[in-house]
Amino acid sequence: MNLSDIQHLAEKLKNTIQKVVIGKDEQINHLIVALISSGHVLLEDVPGTGKTLLAKTLAKSLSCSFNRIQFTPDLLPTDVTGMNVYNQKDGLFEFKRGPIFSNIVLADELNRATPRTQSSLLECMEEGQTTIDGETHILHRPFMVIATQNPVENQGTFPLPEAQLDRFLLKIRLGYPTKEEGLHILKRFKESNPLIEIEAIIEKEEILAAQNLYSSIFVSDDVLLYIMNIIESTRTHPSIELGVSPRGSQALLKAVQVIAILNGREYVTPDDVKAMIKPVLSHRIILKSMLRAKQADVEQILDEIIDSVSVPTEDVLMKGEHR
Repeated sequence: MNLSDIQHLAEKLKNTIQKVVIGKDEQINHLIVALISSGHVLLEDVPGTGKTLLAKTLAKSLSCSFNRIQFTPDLLPTDVTGMNVYNQKDGLFEFKRGPIFSNIVLADELNRATPRTQSSLLECMEEGQTTIDGETHILHRPFMVIATQNPVENQGTFPLPEAQLDRFLLKIRLGYPTKEEGLHILKRFKESNPLIEIEAIIEKEEILAAQNLYSSIFVSDDVLLYIMNIIESTRTHPSIELGVSPRGSQALLKAVQVIAILNGREYVTPDDVKAMIKPVLSHRIILKSMLRAKQADVEQILDEIIDSVSVPTEDVLMKGEHR
């Protein structure tokens, strides 16, 4: 597999998803970015906007195992990871795997689970493993968590802590469809659910190959410095209490390398960085308490940072072609 093969794979996957999901080109691209870069995605929006549908369509397009976990307040960590069960016949404990042992895991309404249950995903999402009774169990590869949450309901929900949010490569909002898209949705779903007709078109081995190759995309020192200037600005901005961590800067680098491939290039440009700043960084920033009370828009502050940080002036294109 080469970089052009990854682009072809992404286009084929996007075309398949769009047989079910109307519009949302940017959001679908971002979902594919997370898949190829071995990242996880938080889908946040009001009910009925297609969060679960998008996740299920992606999973069905891949020849990978898929599990859906409905998070509720009474869900226990062992309901997610599994547990050791005593076998009376053999006199031994046997490990019964939980639904987290799957390639694609849909964590539906993650913020309805208690913090204790939410924390069961931390090790899984960061290290691709889970530890039960002192024994470490390796998860399947590829491994991707797609979590959904409703941002407007407070009753019966537990806000995701910063450590949990930082595990997600991207946060994606779908938003309402346009009037034309809404009409198209009605026509497409009028007689049957198109999700039923979706078949796997990407093999597991292709995904693993893409995940091993994407990091070879060229990133100039100028672009790396541009990324770090953006990150540093989140740590010094007067409206931000907690800026982006080193994990966040690495996440941004991964995302821009993949989006460059999707754009048909073998090198990263400053425009790639700008395109991924909001989905990668918006959930990693904590505003000062006064601004949180006023519900200040994090994305608006990120716009200010983008405008204030100087863009590399050297010809990154030529650098990429003559490396």
